[in-house]
Formats: sequence, structure tokens, C-alpha cells
Amino acid sequence: MASPRAVILLSGGLDSTTVLAVAVAGGFEVHALSVDYGQRHAAELGAAARVAHALGAASHRVSRVDLGHPGGSALTDPSIEVPTDGPSSGIPVTYVPARNTLMLSLALAWAEVLGAQDLFVGVNAVDYSGYPDCRPEFVRAFETLANLATRAGVEGRRLRVHAPIIELDKAQIVRLGASLGVDYGLTVSCYQATPEGLACGRCEACRLRRDGFVRAGLSDPTRYVNAPG
Repeated sequence: MASPRAVILLSGGLDSTTVLAVAVAGGFEVHALSVDYGQRHAAELGAAARVAHALGAASHRVSRVDLGHPGGSALTDPSIEVPTDGPSSGIPVTYVPARNTLMLSLALAWAEVLGAQDLFVGVNAVDYSGYPDCRPEFVRAFETLANLATRAGVEGRRLRVHAPIIELDKAQIVRLGASLGVDYGLTVSCYQATPEGLACGRCEACRLRRDGFVRAGLSDPTRYVNAPG
């Protein structure tokens, strides 16, 4: 029997890379989708290509959506600085309006074309920045939408949205990926990485990532502009 197909949203960061490894280990024929949405740097897209190749994705595509046009986020508007002074109260300025909704919609469209009934996304609601589109409620709601708004869903080919790390903390995610042979040195998580993929070590994404490796008791393979103190 042929392996079931699945579309995986792959940013090139730690979380989505772990999810890709989970899908591969689950026996899926994985098709990775990355999105160039006008983010601050393209280093993560290069990382996604490396990861897709290393983990044996059947294919890897990059879709383009201009989320810089609405702006409103430090990740798409260069006039808004990325916070580097630790966690803030409320939803931080690194939140990108509607990002996961749009990305999952692109993945859904490709899944219909491929005949895939499974979507994987690396959202996390434990060690995260409080983004509303990383919560279990959002994932459940999008799965409902997917089955209402597609030919596949209407014709009885139920679509499933998997978020396998949504309830894991960062240390648990790192341990899971390590157990599946993930090389995290290929990944880029930093909000403001250099073109070469060097991490700042100060933004919230860097802090969460570094803390995850520390709590997991594993060596941090991240390449930093300056080694964090």
C-alpha cells in the first residue's frame, strides 16, 4: 500500500522541523510547504529547504503571500523593532495578523490537489509567545472550516489537522526531535537572523529555544552572532 500523503507547514524552525520528523516517523509521504510572507529575513526559508531534504520530504514548495502589506508586526514591518528585553505582557508585536490562518489555507489547497487528507502544523501552546493562532481552539476551528469549505470534505474525504507538539514544552519538543534523529543545527528560529542564519540570542524565539536545550540536557547547536552569556 502507498503511504498516505500529508502536507506539513515548514518554517525551517525548531518546532515545524520536529513536526516534519513526527509525520515521517508516522509513515506519511510528506510534502513540505514553506511560506515567504515578507518576513524580516529569508534565512529560515533556506533552513526549510535543508530540513526538507535531510528528513526525506517527497517535495518542498515555497508559496508567497505579502503580509508586509497589512503590516502591524515586528516580523513584517522594519519600522517596528523586535523586542529583545524578555517576555512582555499581552500578545507581543511579533504576532503576525492572520499568519497561521493564511498558511493553513495554502496548505489546505495543496492538500486537496495532492489528495492528502492530513495537514501538520507546528503550533505550540505551552512555551510560546501567546499568539492566538497557536491554541488548540484555533486548530479545532480550522479543521471544522476545512471540512466545510472543500470539495474533499463535502464528498466525505475527511480532512485532519494535526498539531502533535501543541501541548509539549520546548524541552519535550527538543527531546522528541532528538529521538527522531533531527539535526537542529540545520534550523533557524531567530526573529532577526542574519542572512547566514546566525541567531541574535536575545529575541524571545532565541530565548525559548535556548532554554529548551538547557532543560532537555542537550547541547545547543544554534549558531549565534555572539555567544549568549
